[in-house]
Amino acid sequence: MNIAIVGASGAVGQELLAVLEQRQFPVSELKLFGSERSAGKTYAFKGRKYEVQLLQHDDAFKGVDIAFVSAGAGVSRAYAEDITRYGAVMIDNSSAFRLDEDVPLVVPEVNAADALVRPRNIIANPNCTTIQMVVALQAIERLSHIKRVHVSTYQAASGAGAQAMKELEDQYRQILNGEEVTVNKFAYQLAYNVIPHIDVFTDNGYTKEEMKMHNETRKIMHSDVKVSATCVRVPSLRAHSESVWVETERPISVQEAKEAFSKAQGCVLMDDPENKIYPMPLFLSGKDEVFIGRVRKDMTDENGLTFWCVSDQIRKGAALNAVQIAEWLLTNEQ
Repeated sequence: MNIAIVGASGAVGQELLAVLEQRQFPVSELKLFGSERSAGKTYAFKGRKYEVQLLQHDDAFKGVDIAFVSAGAGVSRAYAEDITRYGAVMIDNSSAFRLDEDVPLVVPEVNAADALVRPRNIIANPNCTTIQMVVALQAIERLSHIKRVHVSTYQAASGAGAQAMKELEDQYRQILNGEEVTVNKFAYQLAYNVIPHIDVFTDNGYTKEEMKMHNETRKIMHSDVKVSATCVRVPSLRAHSESVWVETERPISVQEAKEAFSKAQGCVLMDDPENKIYPMPLFLSGKDEVFIGRVRKDMTDENGLTFWCVSDQIRKGAALNAVQIAEWLLTNEQ
């Protein structure tokens, strides 16, 4: 396959290169694209050096089979026509097209076949928090239809990009050295703090990040499920955590749920509280799966279950999911 990566110098672009190499994705030719700031940089892939080209409105995507795009919604909208003009499948990591009716929104463990119907040759990668949640929810949905979800997220600095991760590290260093704290990527200082504010607030009091979890979950799962989210930035470096409560049509036992999670594609059950075994971002950064623990019955609702899940935002929440979509197309496209 002839592959392009747009936004190659960013955190997700770099992870895409790593994931493609680690999973031995069949790459015949590789093209890297970026902004004026990134153009000219070189990156290694499978023992060769590749130079980042300046992204422009031209014919550079001629001959490309799959283009992974991770440079922000504005860039995706501006260059979608250039990228797809000659037949390339654009797997887009931004929010630009996620809710468009003619663009499939895909998590391979949940709705892989949606990727086959793409009138504009664009496939959208969902928001990171949505991806890890629906992978877990799908295991429960197979047992009984989920009517309602309440979720609180504990999102690492990685969700705001490589510079945000650096800012968090810098903040701790500055505090320890008695220096003025740099705050650019977040609304407030994140070190020694939690911030209940990710993305901009909407008229209903929810942030866009929270509304993404509602709207995207329904589209991916082809469901009428109601999702109410509170998204919080926490001072961990990488991998997001979520506390999830679900209400199903029939009661599901803890044992039934655990068995479903342990067998579900993309899930790993880590649930042994007596031995202090439960998912934590510190130990799960760089892993591919969605890790689930603290499974228990809700004390207020016979049909309620609660669980805790952790997944690496840059891998499964972004780069890995995109590559898995490409892998599925490679195997299933007629």
